[in-house]
Amino acid sequence: MENIIESESYKIQKPENWAPTINDDQLIDYIKESDFSNKQVEEGRDFCYFLDKIYYTSDTENSEYACVAYTLNEPANLESASAKDVVVEENETYLIHRISVLRDGVLIDKIPDTKIKVLDSENQSEGGILSSNKKVNITIKDLRLYDILITEDSRTKVFTDRDFMRKEFLKYVYVTPSTYWAYGKYKFSFINDRKETIAYKKTFFRDEEGNVLEPEINYLKKGERFVIDKENYINSFDANREIAPFIDFATDRNWVDLSNYISPLYEEIYSKASLTEFAPKLVEKLDAIPDQDEKLQFAIDYVQNHVYYIYNADEMNGHKPQEPSVTYENKQGDCKAKSVLLKVVLDYINVDASVVLVNFNSDHYIKYYLPSLLTFNHVIVKINYKGGTYFVDATSRDEFGLIENRGYIYFMHYLEVKTNQELQIKEPYKFPYYGINEKADFSAQNNIGILKLVSTYKGNRANYMRKYFKNTNKREIIDSWNNFLFYTLNYSNDRNGTDIRTIFKDAAIEIVSDDKKLNEFTIQYNATIENPYFIDAEKNRFLMYFDRNVVKNTARDFMHTDLSFWHNFDNEKYEINLTTDQKIDTQEKYTIQESTITNPYFDFTSRKKVTKNGASIIVDYKPLINLEIPSEDFEDFRNAHHEIADSNYGVGIDIIEQGLMNMLKYRFKKRLK
Repeated sequence: MENIIESESYKIQKPENWAPTINDDQLIDYIKESDFSNKQVEEGRDFCYFLDKIYYTSDTENSEYACVAYTLNEPANLESASAKDVVVEENETYLIHRISVLRDGVLIDKIPDTKIKVLDSENQSEGGILSSNKKVNITIKDLRLYDILITEDSRTKVFTDRDFMRKEFLKYVYVTPSTYWAYGKYKFSFINDRKETIAYKKTFFRDEEGNVLEPEINYLKKGERFVIDKENYINSFDANREIAPFIDFATDRNWVDLSNYISPLYEEIYSKASLTEFAPKLVEKLDAIPDQDEKLQFAIDYVQNHVYYIYNADEMNGHKPQEPSVTYENKQGDCKAKSVLLKVVLDYINVDASVVLVNFNSDHYIKYYLPSLLTFNHVIVKINYKGGTYFVDATSRDEFGLIENRGYIYFMHYLEVKTNQELQIKEPYKFPYYGINEKADFSAQNNIGILKLVSTYKGNRANYMRKYFKNTNKREIIDSWNNFLFYTLNYSNDRNGTDIRTIFKDAAIEIVSDDKKLNEFTIQYNATIENPYFIDAEKNRFLMYFDRNVVKNTARDFMHTDLSFWHNFDNEKYEINLTTDQKIDTQEKYTIQESTITNPYFDFTSRKKVTKNGASIIVDYKPLINLEIPSEDFEDFRNAHHEIADSNYGVGIDIIEQGLMNMLKYRFKKRLK
C-alpha cells in the first residue's frame, strides 16, 4: 500500500471485540454457488453472497460495521468498487479491516494494492457551509470483471464535549436494502451498550400480500441487541410507489422530556446580555421607527440580510446556540445563532416569538419516527402577531414585506423550544392574497397580433421573481416568456421547429413596480405576432390562450401507495381577453364552457364573456394548502384537477371564414354537434 503513515481519519486494524471474527477459511466457505445465486447471475444482476451489518452504540461512541462479499460481473459495479469516497466527521475514523478478492477460488489480499488519500470535504464552503469533515478516497488497483470483492470495515465516532447531544441521545434509522441486490445471507444487528434504554419502531414492513403492517415498538436495554437474519433474501418493496421498510432507533424519551431538556439551553443564552447592552446602534434604529408593523419588518430584514449565514456542521450537531451578542458582533452565525438573535430583537420590540426545531427534508417521516431531538436539522422562529401565526427562517435572504406578506414556509411538524411541549402540527392555510394575478390581452387585427401581459406576483412568488429578474440576463428572461407563450398560444402544434424569436417580434419585458412592504412585484410583457392564429390541419383558424401552469399535473399524475400528496399551491387569478376583427363562432362548446369546482381542498371557477368578435375568461383558484391529502379523498381531488384540464384553464375562439362555402361548412359542423 502506498500510504505507510495512517491518517487520524482512517486506520487499518482488526475489528472491535463486539464485531465478529472471520478467518479466511470461513470467508471462502461463505462464498458458495447455489441455485439462488445462479438465478440472479443468469438474470444479469450482480449477487451479494453475504452482508453482515452491525450498528453499535455506547455512551462514548457510535460505530457501524460491515462485512460484505459481492460479484463484480457488471462494469458499473466494478468501476464503483475500484474507487470510492468515505466522508468522516470530526473525531470519526474509518477503520479498514479487510480488502480481498476471491479470484478463481484463490483469496487475494488487496490492501497492498490499495491507495488511500485523505482530502478536505469543503466543496460548499463558498456558500457559508463550514465543516471539518474529511473525505477518505480509496482506490483499489487491478480489480477485474468476475472477481468477488470482500470488504470489511467500520466507521467509529468518538464523542467529544461538543457532542453532548449525541452522548445523551441516540438516533439511528435503519433502512432495508436496495431492491437491486439479492443476498445469499443478510444480517443486520443493532447493539445497545448505553446505560439508557433504546426504543425501536418498525415501520412500513409488509405481510406476504404486500399490506403494510401496523408499526411495532420494542425496547433494548443495555447489552441487548436486535437482529435481522435472512437467507436467499431480496427486498421486494415497490421502489416507485412504496416507502422502503425502516426501523427507527432512538433513546426512549417523549416530546415533553425532550423539550424540557433543550429549553434551558436556549433560556440560558437568551439571558446572557440585553440587546441595549450589545447592540445600542440597532436599538437606536428600532426606537426611531414609530410604526410597529414596519419595526417588525426591519427587525426581520436586519437579521436575515445583515448577519451572514454560516452553516457550521460541527456546531449544528452540538445544538447549543451561539450567544446573540457574539452573533451581532461577528455579523455571522448558523441557523440557531440567527434565530436566537432574531428572538432577542423581537423580545425587545415586544413581539411574541419563540425558536422552533424543524426538519424540512424529512418532514413527512417525522410522524412515523420516535421522539428525538436528533430528528431535527434546522431552527426557525415562530412569531405570534396581531392574531396571526407566522414562521420566519432567519437564514433566508432577499425576502421582503410586512409580516403578513412575506414568503410562506411549507412544513408540517415542529417542536417549540419551551418547557412541557409536545410535537406540534402546523395548521393548514389559505392565502389571503393571490400569489399571481395576471391579465393577458391578445388582439388580432389585419392578421397582426398585439399581446400584452401584466403579471403581479406576491409573497413567495414576488421574492422569487425579484431574484430572477435581478440575476438573469434580460434576453434570457424574454426567451423564457416567449417559450411559455409558444405553448400557451398553441403555436407548438402548427409551427413547431420555428425560431421562437421570429414569432414574437419586438418582444419586451419590464418591471412595472416593486412594492417592498406589500411584497408585490409587477412586470409587463409586450410582443407583436404576425399570423397570430393557430391553424389546424383542415386550415381552420383559432385564437387561443391556455396557460398550462393552471393545470397541476403533479396532482393529476401522482401515484404512490404510502406517501400522501402534499398540497402546496398558490392562490392564482387570471384574466384573459381575446379579440379579433374576424367573425367568430359564439356558440362553440369550449368557447362558452364554464366551470365551478368546490371540494375541501380547493375552489376553482372559470367565468366567460363572449362577444361577436372575442371572448374573455376569468380563472380563480384558491387552495387550502400546507396539508397532506388523505388517501380516501385523493381520487376526488385528482378528478377535480382533471376537470380543470378539460379546457377550463383558458379560452379559445373559432374564426368563421368569409365566403359561401365556409359558411356552409360552418353550418354543417354545427348540425353534427
